[in-house]
Amino acid sequence: MGTWGTGPFDSDLAADFVDQLVGLTHQQTIYVLERAFSRVTDSGECIDGGDGAEAVAAGALVASTLPDSPIVIDPDDGPRQPLPELPPSLRTSAILALGRVLQDGSEMATGWVDAADADRWRQEVRQVLQALETPADH
Repeated sequence: MGTWGTGPFDSDLAADFVDQLVGLTHQQTIYVLERAFSRVTDSGECIDGGDGAEAVAAGALVASTLPDSPIVIDPDDGPRQPLPELPPSLRTSAILALGRVLQDGSEMATGWVDAADADRWRQEVRQVLQALETPADH
């Protein structure tokens, strides 16, 4: 497994997750995104790094679909086709999952070798969270 940066899509796990979305129907896409969040929110105290990486990527994808979102996905990182309209429940699921990913029981939060990288990663995840938490009528 390779990680080359601190962004939501800067790992092989995140790239593989995005590749799973290719060719899926609207409902299948929603299911895959929801499943990424539920693996984190339904886990025990320890959150697997792979599950965390997928939840962060999924959260960034959901955030990128919101009106006036500051989260913009580089076309090289995102799905090949635009995401369908997503239900509001995915936004809530993403907020819960990313909150858990930032906690100490998360391999994503504690697995960084370089403290500066860990800080940058936390900042990136918090930016996604902030976009998800911004009211739609701001």
